[in-house]
Amino acid sequence: MSDRTTSSSGLTEAEAREFHRIFMTSFIAFVIVAVIAHILAWQWRPWLPGPKGYTSLLDGVAYVKTFLA
Repeated sequence: MSDRTTSSSGLTEAEAREFHRIFMTSFIAFVIVAVIAHILAWQWRPWLPGPKGYTSLLDGVAYVKTFLA
């Protein structure tokens, strides 16, 4: 039997700390990218209406009527 002590996950204390460090770094990077993407999407097309409601989003949009034959 070896003198290596493991937890129920099968990792040693050092391996568990290393995995946790990599996991947290990756998670924080993902959250930062997601926040930036949400900010850019909000600037492009806000998903909450302005003071005039959703009709204010249609200002300047020309209505084109098409007929299908």
